[in-house]
Amino acid sequence: RYFLVGSNPAETKYRVLKIDRTEPKDLVIIDDKHVYTQQEVRELLGRLDLGNRTKIGQKGSSGLSRAVSAFGVVGFVRFLEGYYIVLITKRRKMADIGGHAIYKIEDTNMIYIPNDSVRVTHPDEARYLRIFQNVDLSSNFYFSYSYDLSHSLQYNLTVLRMPLETLRTETTQTRQESFDIFEDEGLSTQGGSGVFGVCSKPYEKYVWNGKLLEAVKNTVHRDWLLYIIHGFCGQSKLLIYGRPIYVTLIARRSSKFAGTRFLKRGANCEGDVANEVETEQILYDASVMSFSAGSYSSYVQVRGSVPLYWSQDISTMMPKPPITLDQADPFAHVAALHFDQMLQRFGSPIIILNLVKEREKRKHERILSEELVAAVTYLNQFLPPEHAIIYIPWDMAKYTKSKLCNVLDRLNVIAESVVKKTGFFVNRPDPYCSILRPDEKWNELGGCVVSTGRLQTGVLRTNCVDCLDRTNTAQFMVGKCALAYQLYSLGLIDKPNLQFDTDAVRLFEELYEDHGDTLSLQYGGSQLVHRVKTYRKIAPWTQHSKDIMQTLSRYYSNAFSDADRQDSINLFLGVFKSVEGKPHLWELPTDFYLHHKNTLSLSQTRRSYTYWWTTGVLKHLPLPFDEVTCAENRHKLTVKKFHKYEEEIDIHNEFFRPYELSSFDETFCLAMTNSTRDFMPKNVGIDPSPFTVRKPEETGKSVLGNKSNREETVLQRKTAASAPPPPSEEAVSSSSEDDSGTDKEDEGAVSQRSTPVKVTDTGDNAKITENVVQSTKDVYGVNLSDVPSEDDLAIYARFVQLGQSQQKQDKSSQQFCSKHHLDRVINLIPISSFSQDNIYEVQPPRADRKSIEIFHAHIQAGRGNMQPLGKDDFLMYREYIRNRYL
Repeated sequence: RYFLVGSNPAETKYRVLKIDRTEPKDLVIIDDKHVYTQQEVRELLGRLDLGNRTKIGQKGSSGLSRAVSAFGVVGFVRFLEGYYIVLITKRRKMADIGGHAIYKIEDTNMIYIPNDSVRVTHPDEARYLRIFQNVDLSSNFYFSYSYDLSHSLQYNLTVLRMPLETLRTETTQTRQESFDIFEDEGLSTQGGSGVFGVCSKPYEKYVWNGKLLEAVKNTVHRDWLLYIIHGFCGQSKLLIYGRPIYVTLIARRSSKFAGTRFLKRGANCEGDVANEVETEQILYDASVMSFSAGSYSSYVQVRGSVPLYWSQDISTMMPKPPITLDQADPFAHVAALHFDQMLQRFGSPIIILNLVKEREKRKHERILSEELVAAVTYLNQFLPPEHAIIYIPWDMAKYTKSKLCNVLDRLNVIAESVVKKTGFFVNRPDPYCSILRPDEKWNELGGCVVSTGRLQTGVLRTNCVDCLDRTNTAQFMVGKCALAYQLYSLGLIDKPNLQFDTDAVRLFEELYEDHGDTLSLQYGGSQLVHRVKTYRKIAPWTQHSKDIMQTLSRYYSNAFSDADRQDSINLFLGVFKSVEGKPHLWELPTDFYLHHKNTLSLSQTRRSYTYWWTTGVLKHLPLPFDEVTCAENRHKLTVKKFHKYEEEIDIHNEFFRPYELSSFDETFCLAMTNSTRDFMPKNVGIDPSPFTVRKPEETGKSVLGNKSNREETVLQRKTAASAPPPPSEEAVSSSSEDDSGTDKEDEGAVSQRSTPVKVTDTGDNAKITENVVQSTKDVYGVNLSDVPSEDDLAIYARFVQLGQSQQKQDKSSQQFCSKHHLDRVINLIPISSFSQDNIYEVQPPRADRKSIEIFHAHIQAGRGNMQPLGKDDFLMYREYIRNRYL
């Protein structure tokens, strides 16, 4: 059998899973739900090792041996033979939100569970395994141990602020330690010692390994369940006069009706649309880490295919196959299901920005616009006017071709109106400066204002035909507008407005282009064809040849490799399940019946054509139903009471890890794009603000000078496929771990944490030296070799004279300084806590009596003379003992 041993980051608490290998086709997992200490785990594994040896004292193949070390379990999957376990063996830290690390999967390992002696072979098993592994888990899959990536920041922080009475009634009785030596003294019921922890169910639409965990979800402890998302995650540092502001972009791709470009269009019968991605931009002040004390802001927008039954026939081998509407939907049934989902998750208003072409010689994209307008008009009849769906059609292609119109200016106007309607999330009240000097745009802002800050109500839903190039540019402009409001709400700029060609906007633009490239590769098979610079009409002439190559790459991918990728996605997500005696995946002529379940069986209940929303949604609008405190939402939460000294909720120990030796590899494993290093011109000695508009020549110097750093960071963010993780990242869960192996790992931990050295040849070294050695004029804006001016010398002489005068004043008597020398002596009054404080001497302040007593007690404790303990000391010590050892 296999033993799966998992630990917390501090390696003080362990859990053990036992996996039976004697069953050829069933998955038998035993979880004793017990939390072990490190000593108990070593003793348990030692006993297992001894008990499984053929002879006492014999070592070698018998006994317990380590099979693999891993960072988490992706899930369990079965095709035609037995079950496989999928483990994360390499990871890379990509972002940090409030001390919660977000990791990207770098490499995985699939292990076949049944023993060779009971294995029943099947000839098609290898082909299924190859198709399953065609989904590259090392490409843009992300996870976090302590942060729910499937939900938005607004949801996660709103859940944390639930009323205390609600949490007390919902607290689960999870008392695994039934024996409590302090129970009689009522320590656990005293006020102030308890902290409530809330764990919410993930949002299933954005979880990609939900089907893989289905087999074990109800049998193992929830700590084993690690949910992964697919999409994009990038983080950059915006330095505002040294103050670190982290700009994070997280894109969650829907796992429902997922697939490739021409094979997945429109919507399925449940209202899930193709290429649906939720993009969230999070802004926070990194100088304060915790969610409760820090300043956090976020803005969410969505992209997705037009919610209708439509498709394109790729058998014609045309670059733009004709669009066909597959089914008539006069009552907008599919659109109603889709917008009902959005009302539950985002609230109202839902704003649709439709970027498809309106005027065409041959009717192509306009088919979708006409049907979408009819669907929205029908659905709005039954909604209250204040919560109606807002439809904004704008033919972006037509405006791009026009020489008189500026596309981005028009998009900026749309973005302003959208952000004003939806608002954004911020977890702190408006700053005092904005109350004193309110901006007129700020007063018109929508959303919901609460005592703790602001909530975003409603969402922008952008679409074109593919939801790639045009959509990404439109989302960037809306995100840029929201970013200005976010910076203003945190008190970082004086007006909610950002200009192009500033360091802040260029950093944000690069982040959005990486985001667009990644999503385009996942759905369309190539990077973006048209970028923000293309629509600004400042792209270099070489960009046109790159655009042609991306178009060809996209066409090749759609024609030849998309069908295989679609099969892999269907198998990975559990849309297709292999069953003995039924057609195999590669034998199906189409996957239409897999994604449209109403074709296989008729639904017993029909939704109303007029009351098309879920019961209870309208009552809470404009707030989203998912974030309202009600009985239905409480069932999605697991609430547990912790003691305030418990290790599990100590974020300081979790983040800074004082219990282990810090290493540079781990501390600096996250290489972020930095506005000062990568975007600010090197010769800017006057204004280092990231909100200053730079000249084109300054911008060019900055980009070229830091090309290598930026390319390295972007490469890490986009692909990050081959590099191993930092050596200090030791696996938190391991399979078949023996007692001796644990000792060896502890001994070898220091030697593994060596800093990697970059070796280059002499030619590169010479070039690097030339770039590094710059004149002080280029770096600081002044030449230090120049002789000081007469004004500077006069100021310096005056400074010396002031110090000498102060010295004379202190040494002489009061009579000497009475009347005769007042014209020559300036009396300087100390303003610090030091009674005597000047450039010559400092007299330290007096310590008060209590401080002296504490210091004396500290000295006596060092000599072995302990002070008697008080009541508070006893309580704290008992809390520590109970949480550490019981």
